[in-house]
Amino acid sequence: MSQDDKKITVFYDGACPSCIKDRQSYEEMAGKDGENVCWFDITGQDAHLREIGIDPRKAITELHVRNEHQQILSELDAYILLMKRVPRMKPLAWLIGLPVIRPLLSSLYRCMVNRRLKESGRL
Repeated sequence: MSQDDKKITVFYDGACPSCIKDRQSYEEMAGKDGENVCWFDITGQDAHLREIGIDPRKAITELHVRNEHQQILSELDAYILLMKRVPRMKPLAWLIGLPVIRPLLSSLYRCMVNRRLKESGRL
């Protein structure tokens, strides 16, 4: 498998200051491990998102990641995949995937995103 075959694509909201900050934090933490992550700003890309099977509305309310097999994962599955790419984040990826924790985090995540979108006038 070549380096390009191992790349994943993260579809993030480039109009969201918090999302930009999260991307920067991930890149700093990942260092060299982050080289196989491509970042795609979804702002103004509704047609492209539809072409690849992502609902543009969901794209601003849930993180989406395309894995190395071209499958699209969203919300916590996307975060888990992203975290597993960084050795020191793997334990956190495991933790948020636990059946007891996952539903709580998913609910909290949706509340935070909805609040962010409402505050920015985008909901």
